[in-house]
Amino acid sequence: MIIQRDHYLKQLIDAQGNGLIKIVTGIRRCGKSFLLSKLFRDYLENEGVARDHIIHIPLDDRKNAPLRDPDALLDHLDSLTTGNAKYYILLDEIQLVEDFVGVLNSLLHNERLDVYVTGSNSKFLSKDIATEFRGRGQEIHMFPLSFAEYYSATGGDKSDAYREYYTFGGLPQILSINGTQAKREYLSQLDTTVYLRDILERNNIRNSEEFEELLKIIASSIGAPCNPTKLSNTFKSLKNITIYSQTIANYLSYAQDAFLVEKALRYNIKGKKYINTLAKYYFSDMGLRNAFTDFRQIEETHLMENVIYNELRMRGFQVDSGSVEAYIRDKNGTAKRVQYEIDFVANQGDIRYYIQSALDIPDDAKMAQETESFNRIDDSFKKVLIVGRNIMPYRNAKGYLIIGIYDFLLHKDSLAI
Repeated sequence: MIIQRDHYLKQLIDAQGNGLIKIVTGIRRCGKSFLLSKLFRDYLENEGVARDHIIHIPLDDRKNAPLRDPDALLDHLDSLTTGNAKYYILLDEIQLVEDFVGVLNSLLHNERLDVYVTGSNSKFLSKDIATEFRGRGQEIHMFPLSFAEYYSATGGDKSDAYREYYTFGGLPQILSINGTQAKREYLSQLDTTVYLRDILERNNIRNSEEFEELLKIIASSIGAPCNPTKLSNTFKSLKNITIYSQTIANYLSYAQDAFLVEKALRYNIKGKKYINTLAKYYFSDMGLRNAFTDFRQIEETHLMENVIYNELRMRGFQVDSGSVEAYIRDKNGTAKRVQYEIDFVANQGDIRYYIQSALDIPDDAKMAQETESFNRIDDSFKKVLIVGRNIMPYRNAKGYLIIGIYDFLLHKDSLAI
């Protein structure tokens, strides 16, 4: 089954010949190697690039083990790139090469080479890998399948596909696995043998049980504002375990570096400043999140919020959680300060959207409740309420866009309606 990852393929195409190392990053098993070795290679051949001018080396292939030596790899590439024509160098699992940074820097000196690399372990997945090539590398970050990509492969009833998506996630391999139990076992095995192991080994974490327990707590509290101190107290009260807040901060950083979770900062809309005390954490893949909870906490409300967050990030938005303060009077006429929550403040250049997520809007009272925070924002940026039902998009009397989850996810320009 071939799923066209056009969003990422276009980025590779646009980056051709820019003199930089193109570095495809993303969580393991999200499709980086397939993007480079199949989709991009096919594109180059269709554009008329000769096959012998596209050099693809999967370094995880045992037959290519000798090329993991940096000098052997450079000598091999020199022997294949003769003359003055352009060559495209596609290197999978570059982290298997000792001193791969030195290798890539050497390749940059040859103007005839256009170099693209992927890596699939935590050494390469670190968010700061692009800084190894400051000014000399372009990072193309890849996410698991969006729902639109997922649905292009499954088709059928949208509600069935969406339920499977928020349960088993968007790692491409999941589409090739039949049966609920087999999918659960696959994801649980990935959690323990791939993601956890990589993070533990890379960061020399000695207490693996503490780290895994932290991920389970985060997985159980999607969308809940928290910070290391609050999480430390949770460990103490629920698990009777003492873990210092700085240790928890380090653990969270490690999970972010491996792209397993992302952090949404709290933003004070009226004060136009970030609130450093609390943040929200979201998993990059819903299947992995659910595996950490042993598939026992499939609450559609919270999973929908995580799905929306991931979709916004896939579309290139910087996403924060928002808060807006207002003073209201109680029944006695006494003024009191109230803080209203905005699920997402999505920014992209000079574009901003305020977004709320609601599973259902059964009546006017619920609509008023879900949009009250919008009423407290005094700027003119667009306000969107995403409902977890298949409804026709419309604008209410205050101009707020009300859109169903399927229309939001399946149409890339849905927020611009």
